[in-house]
Amino acid sequence: MENWGNEIFNTPALRPSNIPIMAAKQIRRRARSRCAFALYEVLIGVAVFAFGVIALGRAVENCINASTISAEENVVRQILSDRMAQVQAASSVPDAEKEFKITTSYGEITLTQKTTPAALTEPDNTLITGINLVTLTAHWAHAGVPQSKQIQFYVYRAG
Repeated sequence: MENWGNEIFNTPALRPSNIPIMAAKQIRRRARSRCAFALYEVLIGVAVFAFGVIALGRAVENCINASTISAEENVVRQILSDRMAQVQAASSVPDAEKEFKITTSYGEITLTQKTTPAALTEPDNTLITGINLVTLTAHWAHAGVPQSKQIQFYVYRAG
């Protein structure tokens, strides 16, 4: 009897398998369930990644909003500071009430100036004259919500 082999690939001839048919089917089922488990792992991983990206996007959006609000408030502070310097540098008594409308890249800001005599007294109850309390108030809207900032300072004018 002659044993036939595959001389081209130098491999031995096929032999009957010693694995029962039922065991082979169980091995295939396990392999399929492992693939299905890997698919669920991938889906859960993608979902976690998506939630992370969404959370990161919201965090970036909050940072941009905070930066915009900060820049807007810096513009308002600068406007208040400029007006305060103008009032302090003027040689006359400030107007009792005055309103300005200032257009900025963030919208219109309404600046209100009110001046009242300061009722200041010395320790011996002597009234100090010539000192005025100036109140500057800026009103604007951010995203439709009204905002305001206010500063008060004293101005002395002899007269």
